[in-house]
Amino acid sequence: MKIAVVDYGMGNLRSVTKALEHVAGDLANIVLTADPAIVAEADKVVFPGQGAMPDCMKELTERGLKQAVLDAAQNKPFLGICVGAQLLFESSEEGHTPGLGVFKGKVVRFPKEKMLDAQGQKLKVPHMGWNEMFKVQDHPLWAGIPDGERFYFVHSYHFQPSENIAVLESAYPYRFAAAVARDNIFAIQCHPEKSHHAGLSLLKNFVNWNGNT
Repeated sequence: MKIAVVDYGMGNLRSVTKALEHVAGDLANIVLTADPAIVAEADKVVFPGQGAMPDCMKELTERGLKQAVLDAAQNKPFLGICVGAQLLFESSEEGHTPGLGVFKGKVVRFPKEKMLDAQGQKLKVPHMGWNEMFKVQDHPLWAGIPDGERFYFVHSYHFQPSENIAVLESAYPYRFAAAVARDNIFAIQCHPEKSHHAGLSLLKNFVNWNGNT
C-alpha cells in the first residue's frame, strides 16, 4: 500500500512523514511527493499544510497539484491536516481566499470580541498549545481514543462548516469544529503528528482505514 504525503512547499512535512512511517511499519510505503502522478497512483493521500492559506493555495496551484488533490479527495482515503484541512472549504477570511470547495462552508478568524476566558481575561490568538477534543459523531479515525483527549493546536482561523460534517470539537473559548469528515475524507485542524500517543493513534487508524464510515 502506498500513502502519498502531498508536498507543495507548505507544511511540517518531515514530522508528518516520520509519524506516518512510525505507525505504518510494514503496512504501507509512505512517499513525500510533489508529483501529481504519484499522488494519483497512491492508495491513500495525506494533505498537510502550515502557514497562511493564500500562500498555500498559490503554491498548490503553481505546482500543478490542485487537480491531483481534488481527484484524490473524490475516491480514496484522504486526510487533511491543519491548513490542508482548511483548504478543503469554499473560502477563508484569511486574505478572502477561495478554497477547493470540497466541503461547504468557510474558514473564519477567532473574533477579538469573544476571546475571553471564564475569568474575563483576554485569550491570545493564535490558539496555540494543547487542548481537549470532544466527539460529536463516531468515526473510525477516533477509534480507541478517549473523549476529551488533548491534541496540539496552532491556528488563528477555524472551520465553519455549513453542513453536518463536524465529528470533533474543541473550545477556545467557545466550541468550534476541530475535525470534519464525509465519506472517504477526514480533515483535522490540530496537528496529530505533534500530539504524542493520541495523535499517533489517529494516524494509525488512518493507515488502517478503508475510507468507509
